[in-house]
Amino acid sequence: MKVEALDSSVVQEPPRTRGDTTDLQRHRHFPVRTCVGCRQRVLNGELLRVVAVAGRLVVDEGRRLPGRGAWLHPTPGCLAKAERKRAFPRALRSQGALDAARLREHAAFATPTVLATEIGSGTSPDPQ
Repeated sequence: MKVEALDSSVVQEPPRTRGDTTDLQRHRHFPVRTCVGCRQRVLNGELLRVVAVAGRLVVDEGRRLPGRGAWLHPTPGCLAKAERKRAFPRALRSQGALDAARLREHAAFATPTVLATEIGSGTSPDPQ
């Protein structure tokens, strides 16, 4: 764009730099991760991060636990596929088997039938 200076000479505007806010707004980068169960690539906000802590698989809610992480869709199907393919030890580069009991108990992997039995199990007092 050309701009006239006070002395009536023509001055050109400097070219936009790479870090200009308009360029950042046009070309945003969003991290993409691969689900270890179904191998589908999606935005990392759609997946849960799973880490190994003392030989057990744990969901990393805050995504801040140290060590390697494996990414997984929050569905029972992807969890079953990942366990069947033994994807967790491979993705986390750990030796031996990892205990996934706490991972199966996580609310994201609960099936509707499990939720229904927990609700109707009588653990909360009935109003009288």
